[in-house]
Amino acid sequence: MPVHINGGGITGIAIVINYHMPSLPIGMLMMVMNVILFGIGFLFIGGNFGAKTIYASIGMSGTIWLIEMVLKPQALTNDVLLSAIIGTLLLGTGLGIVFSQNASTGGTDIIAKILNKFFHFNLGKSMQAVDIFVVILAGLSFGIATALYAVVCVFLNGIIIDKVIEGFTSVKAVMVFSNNSENIQKYIINEIDRGCTAFEGKGGFTGNKNSVIYSVMDRTQLIKLRTYIKKNYPDSFIIVSEAHEVLGEGFQNIQNV
Repeated sequence: MPVHINGGGITGIAIVINYHMPSLPIGMLMMVMNVILFGIGFLFIGGNFGAKTIYASIGMSGTIWLIEMVLKPQALTNDVLLSAIIGTLLLGTGLGIVFSQNASTGGTDIIAKILNKFFHFNLGKSMQAVDIFVVILAGLSFGIATALYAVVCVFLNGIIIDKVIEGFTSVKAVMVFSNNSENIQKYIINEIDRGCTAFEGKGGFTGNKNSVIYSVMDRTQLIKLRTYIKKNYPDSFIIVSEAHEVLGEGFQNIQNV
């Protein structure tokens, strides 16, 4: 805020308004604008989302307001680029954690969440689209150089949000080719506590029939499975890939998507 780096959102709008009307604290402006958007959140997303968002947004807006009034903050560094990068890393990480809990910090985050729920737009990209307008306002107020820093922040913020969310939801999709598939299936079901599906396959070179096991699990479970197969069936063939979103029993409830 002290260097006018505007990453979009309600905070960005508040920074622009505060620049033209210094008597209005940024935290107070955020609080007022959030109240307006809360109604939209309750209407389109539901009470559970709204309750979490009220908690998060009041905490954020209130903390900013308190910092403004009590600490009178100054920039920690005169390096604008450093401020932009470090600030956006912190912001994106925080927003990613909040989004992963099906909540928001209020403001234009609510609009991004609505786009994600009804149109299945990527959350990070939705945030970017909403924030571009705010960045344009910042450019008109603070100049083209500051606006360009803001553009970098918006795109970096969207990438960080997606990466943080993937860290919470990403699991591994595993395919195992082995002549001892029954024992591996039992291990997955009984020891790892995951389900699996077996397909009948045939080797393209040898023509031998075998079973292909497919399962989805987290990183810790994958390590256990890999160790078990390495120790007992080292001639097996394993393919591991990222599954960025898994819906259904044992994972994210499909009704919440």
